Amino acid sequence: MVVIFWVLGLSLLVQGGLSSMEPAGCRTWRQEGDLVCCEACHSGNRLVRECGPNPKALCTPCENETFTTGSKNKECDMCRQCLDTLYVVKECTISSNTVCGCKKGYTCGNARCTFCVTTCGKGQEPTEERSCRPCPKGTFNNQTHKKCKPWSKKCPKPDDQILAEGNAFSDIKCTNASVITAITVYPVTKPDTSEDPWPMMLPVFIGVFLICFIVLLAWKTYKRRPKEEKEEREFSEKMIIGSPSDEPRTLIAIECSFHEAQQEQGSSSESLVSKDSSELIFP
Repeated sequence: MVVIFWVLGLSLLVQGGLSSMEPAGCRTWRQEGDLVCCEACHSGNRLVRECGPNPKALCTPCENETFTTGSKNKECDMCRQCLDTLYVVKECTISSNTVCGCKKGYTCGNARCTFCVTTCGKGQEPTEERSCRPCPKGTFNNQTHKKCKPWSKKCPKPDDQILAEGNAFSDIKCTNASVITAITVYPVTKPDTSEDPWPMMLPVFIGVFLICFIVLLAWKTYKRRPKEEKEEREFSEKMIIGSPSDEPRTLIAIECSFHEAQQEQGSSSESLVSKDSSELIFP
């Protein structure tokens, strides 16, 4: 069973290879007596003889790794090799050469891409030394790996005016003339920040200072009142309960208390004498 599958696969491969091959022999010819002379070979075939009895024998396909693009070339050319910074884009056939491309960061140096050069970005241009250089003053490049172009001398529209010159990456900038006139006639003014800000800030500072002063004064008054009340209460307690001392306030309080007691005693004695006298006079 394995052998059968192997044979079928090989036959399909051979048929595919044969179907991809170019036809052999002479494609067009002319009759000259008993002979035919080839005017053009099939693609990928080289001319072996100009005339002969059999047109298929006048041309033969190119060998491996060779190709030809002419209809009456007598020799086939060697296929290209993609080396270094080149890579194969399309393999070589008997009727076409190998197509190469450049790896990332490189660009084909010519139309056939036989060599690669460093890719130049915007604002640069390639040189003959296969390097890159910035665009000279007065030129620009807004594409990849292209030559720098000179700035435009005037705007494309007749009513436009040049607003700004170009740079290495872009051409001149243009705008409508009416816009420039409007900007010139009605300029946008900005507030003058050069004035001294102190005259404007002075009332604010004064107001803040007054508020702070009032708050501080109220706080001191509030803190002082409980202290005074406490001192008065302690003084009263000392006067009533406390023992005599050498302090002036204590001595004065004791003396006052003594005089009041004497006055009360005197008044009491007078009342008793008056009572006794009244009892004696009026039995």
